[in-house]
Amino acid sequence: MCASGSHQSQAKRNMSDENKPVDEPTADAAPEHGEVTPEQLKAMVAALQGEIDNKSAELAAKQDAYLRAVAETENVRRRLEREKEETAKYAISKFAKDILTVGDNFQRAIAAVPKDALEGDPALGALLDGVVLAERDYRGALERHGIAVVDPVGQPFNPHHHQAVMEQENPDVPNGTVLQVFQVGYLIDDRCLRPAMVVVSKGGPKIAKQDANEPPSAA
Repeated sequence: MCASGSHQSQAKRNMSDENKPVDEPTADAAPEHGEVTPEQLKAMVAALQGEIDNKSAELAAKQDAYLRAVAETENVRRRLEREKEETAKYAISKFAKDILTVGDNFQRAIAAVPKDALEGDPALGALLDGVVLAERDYRGALERHGIAVVDPVGQPFNPHHHQAVMEQENPDVPNGTVLQVFQVGYLIDDRCLRPAMVVVSKGGPKIAKQDANEPPSAA
C-alpha cells in the first residue's frame, strides 16, 4: 500500500513538471552552435575582399608584364626589319667605293682632251664621244643602285657631303659657296659614300640661315 502511494506521488510530480511553461530565450542569450554573428560575417567579408584585391593586383602585374613583353617583341621585330633594310640598302657600299676610281678616270680622260684638238682630229673626237658615252652609262648604273653623284658647284658648303681642300677670296658670292669641285662625291641613298673635294669661298656676305657648321679652314 505504501509502494502504490509512492508511485502515485511521483507521477503527479512529473505531470506538474510537464505543465510548467518553458522560458523564452532573451535577446542577450548566446547564439546556438553553427550560427554566425554579424562581427564574424564582417570579418569573413573583409578576408574575402582582401583575397580579391590580392588576386586583382597579381592579375594587373601579369597583364603589365605581358604588355611589356609584347612591346619589347615588337621593338625587336622593328629593329630587325630596319637592320635588314639597311643591310640591303648599303650592301654594295664596299663594291661601290672600289669602282669610284673608274668614274674618276673617265672624267680625267674627258677633261684631258683640249677642245681645239677635236677640230683637226675626227678620230680623237670619236674616241672622246665613246668615253663620254661610257661615263654616262657608268653614272646610270650607279643611279640604278641608289648611288648619286655630288657635284655641288655654286651650292652652299655642306660638311656632311663636301670636304674643303681650299678657301678662296671672293666677295661676289655668299661666304661658304662651293666655287670649284676637284673631285665629285657620291651618296648612297642618304649616306655619304665619298665627300666631294671642293674649293670654298670666303670674304663674301653670309648665307641666310646658314648652317651652324662653318666652313673649315683650308686644308
